[in-house]
Amino acid sequence: MNVLLLNPSSPPSFWSFERSCKLLGHKSLIPPLGLITVAALLPESWNLRLIDLNCSSVTDDDWDWADMVMISGMIVQRDGMFGLIREARTRGKTVVVGGPYSTSCPEEALAEKPDFLVRGEGENTVPLLLEALADGKIGGVFSSTEKPDMTESPTPRFDLLHLPHYTTMAVQTSRGCPFDCEFCDIVNLYGRKPRYKTPDQIAEELETLYRLGWRREIFFTDDNFIGNKVYAGRTLQRLIPWMKERGEPFAFWCQASVNLGNDPAMIDLMTEANFATVFIGVESPDEEVLELNAKYQNIRHPLLESLANIKKNGLGVVASFVIGFDGERKGAGERIAAFVEESDIPFVMLNSLQVLPNSRLWDRLKKEGRLRESWTTGEVIGSRLNYAPTRPESEIMQEYLRCWEYLYEPSRYLARAYRYFQAMRPTRRALAVKNGAPPQTEPVKAKTPLRERFRDVISFLRLIWWQGIKPTHRALFWRQLAGMYRANPSRLIKYLECCANGENMFPLRELVRRRVAESLEELSPSSGTHLASGRFASSGGK
Repeated sequence: MNVLLLNPSSPPSFWSFERSCKLLGHKSLIPPLGLITVAALLPESWNLRLIDLNCSSVTDDDWDWADMVMISGMIVQRDGMFGLIREARTRGKTVVVGGPYSTSCPEEALAEKPDFLVRGEGENTVPLLLEALADGKIGGVFSSTEKPDMTESPTPRFDLLHLPHYTTMAVQTSRGCPFDCEFCDIVNLYGRKPRYKTPDQIAEELETLYRLGWRREIFFTDDNFIGNKVYAGRTLQRLIPWMKERGEPFAFWCQASVNLGNDPAMIDLMTEANFATVFIGVESPDEEVLELNAKYQNIRHPLLESLANIKKNGLGVVASFVIGFDGERKGAGERIAAFVEESDIPFVMLNSLQVLPNSRLWDRLKKEGRLRESWTTGEVIGSRLNYAPTRPESEIMQEYLRCWEYLYEPSRYLARAYRYFQAMRPTRRALAVKNGAPPQTEPVKAKTPLRERFRDVISFLRLIWWQGIKPTHRALFWRQLAGMYRANPSRLIKYLECCANGENMFPLRELVRRRVAESLEELSPSSGTHLASGRFASSGGK
């Protein structure tokens, strides 16, 4: 059996990192972890070929070679998924579709007439598909209400990836989240009780990547890496010696809840294991909005204090915010901008709320008749809202645009980055030297391939051109570069990486302007569409 595994392309978004990828000579930020996990569940006798359409296209030779086509994707990849299903059917291929989108909205995927649809997590559902194929069945829908034991999850087929295409690799240690925020669909997809791989499993996956030659960042894709702190601690205790024995070949980042800021011991373990960054859903600086959305973990301790503790103890933060929640007061965009400036967090993901299928918010708004007839494709960069908000939509979209413009004005972004990394404690090694500690035997650092070192030099020269020569804020760049070198030199590289990441966001402002302008044009002065006006589906019709 020749099986073609296809990952649809994704539209431009916060996570595209297009300029960073080009800067480093890569084509995409992160690979399709779900597909390579499914690949590991397929029979060893099958011939597999994976194509990520964010990196390359499907050729006629690929189509001719394949007996079966397996397609997976998230909601933002919906249009790409549908196009691939139609193309595969036109070419007479057996089509299997699955993944988060097909799990949440199977009727949408089934309308494209794939032969098989797989709902839920592959460890439970792929065996059902294989059994049906062995029995000669030519179609069906397979699902399982039970959540699989992650200790039985196989090591993903990282060998199917063309590693140079990617800036960051992906590893998953758990699924599920103990929190149940109203707007989030994770509990619906993966459950509220987190399930875990063993620390030895994680070490085995890292060893696989190490042997394949990977020497860059790895993203732990867990919905909340510290959802169970006992487990997280055990995993970190396993990673620390593994990393040191191999010369710290990777840098890690993950998603975590803000209560990490109240656990300096956990932060210390993470930094010792070479974690550099955490992605945190702050969502709103307004406590009443957080409470309405059941984001209780963000109001148990002062947000600014928690975020400052994370920074002070050596971890960078990427923060997520959302505009458009129920009960939100006018000026939410301005309050978010003020909060970001006060926290000095440079890199911020700003979203206009899109209600996700089968989240608790989706169910509530559906009952209230507030879901729009043409609902989201998951594109949140300046798109129309897919629900009736409690204040005028035009007001929300204008605040969203102004906040984007404010946060990613280049000189303002660079100033935040400078303040942020100035205030971060030096690295462990720099602190030891500063405190006059006796020299210790350091692990031999993993060798960086010559090609990668050459790319680093070229990337630095490009950054100099982008921010130190070409723009009007070039004097600020040089002044801050000198200041970082003098005051906190051990954080200079992370600071420069942050500067480079800004180059992804500055051009996105133009996309936001265009999309918001289109959204506002659709909103006539008489249809400022909030709760009392506009046409809405009583059942969230699609």
